[in-house]
Amino acid sequence: MKLSDKLSDISRLNFLQASALKRLGIVTVEDLLYYFPARYGDTAQVTHIEILKKGDEAVVFGQINGLKTSKGYKSRIPMSEAWVADETGRMKIVWFHQAYMAKMLGEGSFVRVEGKVSERKEELYFSNPKVEAVPKIPLAVGNSLFASDVEEHSLYPVYPETRGLTSNWIYHKIQSIFGSGILDTLVDPIPEDILKKYSLPTLHSALVWIHAPQKQEHAEAARKRFAFEEIFFIQLERQKTRHEFKKRDAFVIEKDLESLNKFINNFPFEATEAQLKVIEQILGDFKRGHPMARLLEGDVGSGKTAVAAAISYAVTTSRPRNAKGELQTFGTLQTAYMVPTEILAQQHFESFIKYFSILPINIALITGTTVRKFPSKVNPNGWTQISRPQLLKWVASGEISVVIGTHALIQKSVKFKHLALAIIDEQHRFGTAQRQKLAGKDATTPHLLSMTATPIPRTLALTLYGDLDISLLDQMPAGRKPIITEIVTPDKRAGMYDAMRRELASGRQMYVICPRINEPDPDKEGAILAKSVKEEAKRLKEKVFPEYEIDILHSKMTPKDKEETMARFTKGEIDILVATSVVEVGVNVPNASVILIEGAERYGLSQLHQLRGRVLRGTHQPYCFVFAETTSEKTVERLKALKTAKSGFELAEFDLKQRGAGELYGRKQWGVSDLAMEAIKNLKMVEAAREEATNIIENDPDLLHFPLLKARLDAAGAKIHFE
Repeated sequence: MKLSDKLSDISRLNFLQASALKRLGIVTVEDLLYYFPARYGDTAQVTHIEILKKGDEAVVFGQINGLKTSKGYKSRIPMSEAWVADETGRMKIVWFHQAYMAKMLGEGSFVRVEGKVSERKEELYFSNPKVEAVPKIPLAVGNSLFASDVEEHSLYPVYPETRGLTSNWIYHKIQSIFGSGILDTLVDPIPEDILKKYSLPTLHSALVWIHAPQKQEHAEAARKRFAFEEIFFIQLERQKTRHEFKKRDAFVIEKDLESLNKFINNFPFEATEAQLKVIEQILGDFKRGHPMARLLEGDVGSGKTAVAAAISYAVTTSRPRNAKGELQTFGTLQTAYMVPTEILAQQHFESFIKYFSILPINIALITGTTVRKFPSKVNPNGWTQISRPQLLKWVASGEISVVIGTHALIQKSVKFKHLALAIIDEQHRFGTAQRQKLAGKDATTPHLLSMTATPIPRTLALTLYGDLDISLLDQMPAGRKPIITEIVTPDKRAGMYDAMRRELASGRQMYVICPRINEPDPDKEGAILAKSVKEEAKRLKEKVFPEYEIDILHSKMTPKDKEETMARFTKGEIDILVATSVVEVGVNVPNASVILIEGAERYGLSQLHQLRGRVLRGTHQPYCFVFAETTSEKTVERLKALKTAKSGFELAEFDLKQRGAGELYGRKQWGVSDLAMEAIKNLKMVEAAREEATNIIENDPDLLHFPLLKARLDAAGAKIHFE
């Protein structure tokens, strides 16, 4: 047997089992060995058969007899049956859909049975229990007739199940793989000195301990090892990418903070110390001759766009060099700014026009539906709609200094003359391949700045963005008032509308966020499960705020309709905008001071924090009303963190502890297992894995002395996906 052997070649699988394995992505022997238990049961508290009753979850040790296969009288379901007996009595066992069980256990063998007691026609029986053959009955089982001096084995693995595949089947299949001797052929990819340094078990021991632990500490040690292994290989790939990136040539931009003072002083607010520090870090990166790779994390409203504008100014006011490395006396370097939505692209286009009002440069907007250029020949203070071919020609010739757009920027037709800086906003919404396409637009690699307002816990950032330097904007511009957040349960809804009406009466505007676009089907009791944009807008207009102008915004609208609606809201023509979370990222309406979020328990705390950031744009007192559809104490307690946390990063850490990284950030997006996602809570482990990976790549970037590590990275698609 080999790790690469297909399970279908070494085992007879029925249709349901084959389908279930395919659904779980388990194809080979190795895949199954790396399908780890979700938890472990403890059979230390053993019960005697004579005291069992219907509904009990019980563990008994005994001897098995009467094994046979059969089919249900009416259903014709294939079954296995047996009797288990201890010194106090005997009980029937029935395995539905598991006819193979009668062949897996030997008549008269000693077993440990764990499962639920059912009853049919006044006869008690175990229904689909977990059964494990044991050499002898443990002493712990009372005054057992079968008692011996064997050490008690009390832990058993519980695997995630799916239709057609039981935990019991997985357990027995893995035990049969162990029995083949395959573990003796395994070579551990992690260097021995690293295992010893962090007291991690070898691959052989870890596989045994994670699937069949004798002690709880064995199971924990195995899980620690596999979590470290996964994070270590992610870090190894990230550090290798970082090393390769730094070998490329980039434009050298000789600017210092003082040369940007005039531009920075033109901000509509006084730049914070955090902004100035980050700008200085980036200007330092620009001078090194290899491309910058930096992630800028900033809380909602902390001024990331202003930083992006400042460094774009540094690029735009710099000349390219000729083939001899000499500065040219003509032309400028270019900036590409990619954002996830058309609304945000249009907003940044407008913002950059204002920021660059003191510098006569050409700025372009390219989305799937819109192409614009600033300034217009007719109106030097405004933009004009132009043809796509004409704009692409100007971008390719270098006449356009700053190009802002969506995914349209990475199309092959978009070519730059001297692309020196690529900025990616809300970068987690783009895949690695998309970021690399933008960064690879020119022969000379552009500097790369990724930005996000989504708070990311430090451990997660260190793991997933190991190839990037990380900067933080942890200050808010002066004049921004802290938001007042209220958690509103159903019984307090009416009173909150009065507070909102006072804000509207003073000239402010309001967002209402709903989880759905259309009303869903009601549940069995006729209650609506989640509020929708269309129905809530209608209800608010008819019953709550009839005197105000209300409109809607959602992702199914055309780009033109979305743009027109946002333009009307920005101008104050709409008082209340009822929307989905499409407004989550970057939308900027300073006069909007109130946001009401329906169905708040459906969102993570970080997303709720993002949403309420829409009313942190102005100098008015902002309010956020978080409406929960439940009075559950646990839900309300979690939402209360919105009131107590001092920043989005603090909220992210809280959510990480409460919900886990997998649920927070979607492990499928990153290809990180549940085990590693949970380990991401452990800062020391993440830092250790990062340190070891960094040391290896710095000293041996081609992994010539680590052939096993190189082989694992080369085959990264099998177990670790980095996209």
